[in-house]
Amino acid sequence: MNDDWYKLNHPEKIDSPALLVYLDRAKENIQKVIKEVGTADRLRPHIKTNKSAEACQLMMDAGIKAFKGATIAEIELLASIGAKDIMLAYQPVGPKVDRFLALIAHYPDVKFHCLIDHIDAAKALNEKALASNQKIGIYIDLNAGTNRTGVVPGKQAEDLFEQILQLKGLQNIGFHLYDGHLRDPDIKLREIACDEGFAPISQMREKLENKYNLTLDVIAGGTTTFPFHSKRARITCAPGTFIYWDEGYASGLPEQSFLYAALVLCRVISLPTSNYICVDLGYKAIASENPLAERVKFLNAPELVPVGHSEEHLVLDAKEGHSYKIGDVLFGVPIHICPTVASYQEALVIQNGEQVATWKTVARDRRITF
Repeated sequence: MNDDWYKLNHPEKIDSPALLVYLDRAKENIQKVIKEVGTADRLRPHIKTNKSAEACQLMMDAGIKAFKGATIAEIELLASIGAKDIMLAYQPVGPKVDRFLALIAHYPDVKFHCLIDHIDAAKALNEKALASNQKIGIYIDLNAGTNRTGVVPGKQAEDLFEQILQLKGLQNIGFHLYDGHLRDPDIKLREIACDEGFAPISQMREKLENKYNLTLDVIAGGTTTFPFHSKRARITCAPGTFIYWDEGYASGLPEQSFLYAALVLCRVISLPTSNYICVDLGYKAIASENPLAERVKFLNAPELVPVGHSEEHLVLDAKEGHSYKIGDVLFGVPIHICPTVASYQEALVIQNGEQVATWKTVARDRRITF
């Protein structure tokens, strides 16, 4: 194992803070996720982690054909690079309905879908779909315990399914399940909880398929559960973080073998006390929703302890007698990579210690065209 894989031949050429993507490791992670589920056709990755055309293209080049995104910008990005099966992993409400329908009209050869979990949202989408002579594929969003969005599996979900059948501008494609609340570090307990949560969904699908002579797709499993769902027949898995990985999942899911493929580079910019150092990795450069001690892990300085954080500065306790100097370069693994990526206009692509490309984080914007 090469412990220095992240080091650069010429770090002096890169301004900080910077987001680095290690190309070969990202490609390896894509192959790992395909191997985990068995075939690329069983994947619908979420692109909220990478938000770039080039990273999505890597997945398409590996044979992945279906994707999902949480914003109109993310799904527009996918359509613009030739993806043909795209799901808006969000229930469109208000002006987002108009933007969604405009995007669909602009890309008539793309199969677009979206989530629905309430009849009021379904009726509003149906009305505008009919007015524009469109028919929208719908996945009913299920709440299996996350309590964020979705309708409870069973009678509530079945009733919504049957109500949508009556709406001529919508077409039931299947069900969508995100069970990211299942994070037990004990993999056996996590799998048991996953199986228990999925059982009523499996029964519901079978019941509705038999009743209406339909074949219904089920999209199930984010990063914490997709390996369990991949063992089931007729399930499409939808992880997203795998392509870049982060310390939050690496420490919480030790059974998964994905590689760190995206780091933040920062520098020591001040030595304010005999034991404190300050680096240029403020709130604007690293996801900061977690407690102070759980925002970044420095690969080449694991002993540093965060003691203060503000918009442009991260203060670290290096202990008395440390040897850090102004300008020293640190390489950090974000605890949460997805919002970290969204903090950067671009990612600097690294291969063999050299920057070989720059990828614009296009879909960090809420609006591209539509």
